[in-house]
Amino acid sequence: MSSPTGPPGRPVPHAMRLEFPQSLAVYDDYAQAQKTVDFLSDEHFPVENCMIVGTDLKRIERITGRLTTGRVAAGAAASGAWFGLFIGVVLSLFSTEGTLGIIVSTMLFGIAFFVIWGLLGYAMTRGQRDFQSVTSVVATRYEVLVEHKVAAQAREILARLPGALPNPFE
Repeated sequence: MSSPTGPPGRPVPHAMRLEFPQSLAVYDDYAQAQKTVDFLSDEHFPVENCMIVGTDLKRIERITGRLTTGRVAAGAAASGAWFGLFIGVVLSLFSTEGTLGIIVSTMLFGIAFFVIWGLLGYAMTRGQRDFQSVTSVVATRYEVLVEHKVAAQAREILARLPGALPNPFE
């Protein structure tokens, strides 16, 4: 674990590594892990030798509503209007006349283009995903790791924390 990697072939930045990490404690929520590190900090422990690692990742998808042709068209129209407004403002910076006409026409073209492509994309799914959702990746456990050279000191300090977890190494 002295040189963990992130995405394939890319090492984790040095600031996100410990040389020889040891597990200090494992918690079910982040607040407990944060409380542990905060307690160590209050006791003047060198917390730059600590790391909180979220493990046992889960992907959660929250369904927010039914996806209909009308919703797809409305969303695409709104996106197209904003994109058209942006392009119109940029183009009007290089024009000396008809600024309002440029902005309105690019917005209309943006709306038309985005609605056509949005509805075409929706039609191609053939009803396989007729809902909107928001996804998130969350950890179910949080492990506090410390550098091996200060692990014993951290365990001694943590033993004084009210409600601390028992030492798993005894």
